[in-house]
Amino acid sequence: MKFVLFYHSLVSDWNHGNAHFLRGVVAELIARGHRVEVYEPENGWSRRHLVADHGERAISEFQRRFPRLRSRTYEPEGFDPAPALDGADVVIVHEWNPPELVARIGCERRDRGDFRLLFHDTHHRSATAPAEMAAYDLRDYDGVLAFGGAVRQRYLEEGWHDSVFTWHEAADTRIFHPHVRNEPDQQLVWIGNWGDGERARELEEYLFGPVRDLQLRAILHGVRYPPQALEALDDAGITYRGWLPNWRVPEAFARAALTVHVPRRPYAQALPGIPTIRVFEALACGIPLVSAPWLDCEHLFEPGTDYLTVKNGDEMRTALRDVLNDPALAASLAASGLQRIRARHTCEHRVAELMAIVAALGAFASTPTTLHKEAAHA
Repeated sequence: MKFVLFYHSLVSDWNHGNAHFLRGVVAELIARGHRVEVYEPENGWSRRHLVADHGERAISEFQRRFPRLRSRTYEPEGFDPAPALDGADVVIVHEWNPPELVARIGCERRDRGDFRLLFHDTHHRSATAPAEMAAYDLRDYDGVLAFGGAVRQRYLEEGWHDSVFTWHEAADTRIFHPHVRNEPDQQLVWIGNWGDGERARELEEYLFGPVRDLQLRAILHGVRYPPQALEALDDAGITYRGWLPNWRVPEAFARAALTVHVPRRPYAQALPGIPTIRVFEALACGIPLVSAPWLDCEHLFEPGTDYLTVKNGDEMRTALRDVLNDPALAASLAASGLQRIRARHTCEHRVAELMAIVAALGAFASTPTTLHKEAAHA
């Protein structure tokens, strides 16, 4: 089959977590013998910032690391997607595309009827910016891939689409797997971006404060930290290392005793059940994980067994001490989390799910599909 994917970027993961999952999905599709073409805007936001900070060598390093992964760039102004769709069997359009492009591809689906068309939502805007999501014209799309049940429910409740499939992110285990762990250089490593400050209080309570009070050796990788956040890191004694290419994250995990998960507020409150890809990737590397409050209402993991959960900063301090001082506990968490990923949450699993969705859509006529809500995947 031929897959044509329209995403923000395949080559840049600078403040662009979706690139992690996209790379894993594309690699798995290629491994299964499918043809994959990825289109991304030339000089897109993430790519532009990556090159500004680290030069073109960052793009060259990606190409050396992923020789089989290639994207085709286009100039957004006046871009005609029609030629890119020739011969396509499945087309997936990510929600970080302008509404105009989303609508134009939908029109091609309506007029041509020779491919299946899916919209992929991997963000919290369905809850935090519903007016922005309502601006997308999805009437000619066969379905929506939502990266959590809560997002799927938002689409159904708002009437944005009737055929919505839950399609969680997962770990690309070609990249994310345990590395040889010697005596750790750091007690704690945290990898995450500042974003728009939507977890500033949570970072202080669950990361900066505990590290400062326990006087841990800690390193943080990420981008877009404003001056006040950098001051807080310095005050906590956390070494700030800036951007880290995602394929080097397993090396960073291997040099630390544990990591933590601090979900962004929209996922913790408005969209429960979505861990974001950082949890999948950490557990895939076999590093013990302690998580700030997050409700696993979709039962993706086994809290308390695959990782520890805490309710407040004091519990985080206790949990960090316990893991650091109890090698058996640390080993048990690492082993259980890794087993859970390998059994249920790899990009291989997600591509199998995607193929099942495509097969279901293929059973319908060539006009855009509208499945009843009760028939859509839970």
